[in-house]
Amino acid sequence: MEESRIRINKWLCPVSLIYGVAISIRNRLFDWGLLRSKSFDIPTICIGNLSVGGTGKTPHTEYLIKLLQSEFHIAVLSRGYKRHTRGYRLASADSIAHTIGDEPYQIKTKFPNIRVAVDENRCHGIEQLGKLSDSRIDIILLDDAFQHRYVKAGINILLTDYHRLFCEDQLLPAGRLRESVSGKNRAQMVIVTKCPADIKPIDFNIISKQLNLYPYQQLYFSTFKYGKLTPLFPESGEKRRDLSSLQTDEHVLLLTGIASPTTIVEELQNRTTHIDLLTFDDHHDFSSKDMQMIKERFDHLKGEKKIIITTEKDAARLIHHPALNNELKAYLYTLPIEVKILQNQQHIFNQNIIGYVRENKRNNILPERKDAYQS
Repeated sequence: MEESRIRINKWLCPVSLIYGVAISIRNRLFDWGLLRSKSFDIPTICIGNLSVGGTGKTPHTEYLIKLLQSEFHIAVLSRGYKRHTRGYRLASADSIAHTIGDEPYQIKTKFPNIRVAVDENRCHGIEQLGKLSDSRIDIILLDDAFQHRYVKAGINILLTDYHRLFCEDQLLPAGRLRESVSGKNRAQMVIVTKCPADIKPIDFNIISKQLNLYPYQQLYFSTFKYGKLTPLFPESGEKRRDLSSLQTDEHVLLLTGIASPTTIVEELQNRTTHIDLLTFDDHHDFSSKDMQMIKERFDHLKGEKKIIITTEKDAARLIHHPALNNELKAYLYTLPIEVKILQNQQHIFNQNIIGYVRENKRNNILPERKDAYQS
């Protein structure tokens, strides 16, 4: 396993200690029943992490949607991080990233037939989804709700980045953990994400020992697969491209506003050496000045063959931006991400998820079927 790249701000550890005490007291209040967690009759699966982002929650949520959508009626509930609205909102065809958040917008755009809602109060959001009269909901996927303990999810899926395992990290602000490592004990499943596709068997064993999970917890490993480059504005006449179509002399402006662009950079470096990386903070709200910067950086790319590549999450904030230069639209592509479960464990993972929904679905009547998601 490669050497850890985790940076800890040791001088902030005293502040982390104070933060940790506060979080520990809150968790103890839930453990003792002084703060109440609520269960619902609709099956719920929480996809979350212990850190402040960058573990791949949205791609793994989309994996579950693909797995379940052919047979179940799905709803996704998120808080809608950095949206410009408050309270409960049900996504529609007219929703944009500013009203529901970039990740819910991405999911609704890719899966228009499922319900997507946002609410800071997850209990209230679940109650509102349960009241919908125009569609039945069999399963609610809770995006980034591991610390929202007012909801008692049927399955908690905890993600941790291969390059920054929670067992090697520290609490905020010295590290990136939202709560102590002991919070992992609430998870029924733990997934080590962003693994190299050719990860060595010895690394599986090393990480398994490091995570120190209980027997009731299932451990999986996943990696990212990149799809075809997809024009953000298909009306410009551009078509989807295989990533392998990138030529060594093609100059790429890689535009990201995500927690960790490392895996995308590494993937593109296998295709071309001409990469200009323009990064912003996670969920960055692009300004008009940013749009001008993007145009200037693109204009300064050398060579005749030029392209702008961005993530689907960033595209959600770019597509309706009034200051996006029209000349850039024909060059702007998104790079979709898909998840693959490693170690030949995909079938087991799928069946555990499907089995939970079958057993807890409200009418509890479902025919036997094969996996809906096949990679």
